Formats: sequence, structure tokens, C-alpha cells
Amino acid sequence: MSPASQVRITHIGGPTTLIEVGGWRLLTDPTFDPPGRRYAFGWGTSSTKLTGPAIPAGQLGRIDAVLLTHDHHGDNLDTLGRTLLPDADTVLTTVSGAERLGGGAQGLAPWATTILSAPGRPTIEITATPCRHGPPLSRPIVGDVTGFALQWNGQRHGVLWISGDTVLFAGLRTVAERLHIGTAILHLGGVRFPITGPLRYSMTGRKAVELCQAIRPHTVIPVHYEGWRHFRQPRHAVERAFTNTAADIKRSLHWLDTGIATNITT
Repeated sequence: MSPASQVRITHIGGPTTLIEVGGWRLLTDPTFDPPGRRYAFGWGTSSTKLTGPAIPAGQLGRIDAVLLTHDHHGDNLDTLGRTLLPDADTVLTTVSGAERLGGGAQGLAPWATTILSAPGRPTIEITATPCRHGPPLSRPIVGDVTGFALQWNGQRHGVLWISGDTVLFAGLRTVAERLHIGTAILHLGGVRFPITGPLRYSMTGRKAVELCQAIRPHTVIPVHYEGWRHFRQPRHAVERAFTNTAADIKRSLHWLDTGIATNITT
């Protein structure tokens, strides 16, 4: 098996994962604050962090690139997470997020692509994918979010895709049309807030199954479904949704223990 087909993924907590492939060390959505703090998300919404990171920020080591789905919500980029950004060689995020962050952060519009390259490492092509972090017409309130698709030579099953915080909508379905997904890291949790009632701001297990029926990934890794008060669908609800579906989709579901590095064939 080619070393380039192997990727090592460590779920640190919430949306934060460390992705290691071919000498690259990529970090998604850095969240390293301790639990207990309440964060305001705007327009009367807020949440409290219930669980701290499995690995402290100071023990991460070198980070080559940060893949930041959005900068303006504390459950995707918090105070300690921000301190890591200046030390990363590359920070990729939304166009509006890059403007807010400054410091050389690079903004990618949906379907824009950039390249990570270095001597002795595989070249990684990173493509921004569409997200909508809430119901129709909510973008002016919830702000811009992006997903990321990572492709390099030697992948056996397809690209590695990070969905970002999003509901299932037409733009997300274009991912199935334009990309062959091998590993899907899906942000779930079925987020709701009391002030907005039944409206959802991230995918439920049922919607994740519906998405997987379209993209047919080899491996599905759920993240960002617990550790905060605003999540409404914990692990058992996601498992129940995947139980009643096609066998290949059911087999694709793969849970990562936080803090434990796991090798995945991409």
C-alpha cells in the first residue's frame, strides 16, 4: 500500500482535528480553550463549552497549515486557537474571514483552489467547498463558512473532505457532482438555539445519511457533535440514523476516540 494513501487523523475535540499525511501536519478549526466559558455567536445566540481538548495546544508540535472553516464562532476558533495561527505557515479560510484575521491568512471562495507544496512531501491540492450554516436566507446573519477538499497523488478511494458547519442544501449536493469523496469528515450535531426554535444550523444524523447516499464515501468520520450546549444530536442519534440505511453507507461510519491518532486509508 502506498504511504500516500495513508492519512493519520487525530480528533482533538469539537471540530478540531489533526491531519497528518506525507510529512504534512494540518489542523482544522483550532479550539483549545478549557470548558466552562460561554460564547456569544451573535443575534441573541450563545453556547457554553462543556468539554476541553484531548490534547493541549502546547503539545501539538509543528503545524504546517490551519484549515479554518470560519473564524467568527467561538466553537470553531477560540482564544487559545487564535494564538496558533501566527505560527502556521498557511492559514486558509473564507474570503471574509481572511479579511478579519489579516496576518497573511488566505481566503478561498467556493470552488477556489490552492496548493500546498514542499520538497520531499506530496503536493496537496485544497479546494474550498460550499457551506450554508443555517436555514435559507440565513447567510447575512450566520456569516460565511467553507469546507475543504484535499487531494494528493496516491489516494485509493478519493479526496479527503471536511464538510464545515453546514446544513444539507443544494450547494452541498454539488460536492457529490464535482468530487469523488474517499473520506468525509462531517460536522454534525443538529445545532439549535432556543431563540430560533426548530431551525437547524448544522446537519443531523438523518441529513448526514442523505448526503452520504449522494457522495458514497468510503469512510465517514463524524466530528463537532458534542462538547457544547447547543448540540442537539449526540453520537447515539447519529448511529441510529446510519443503522437504517444501505449496508455500504452503514459500514462507512467510523468514530474516532478523541486524542487517539487513527490511520485511515484515503
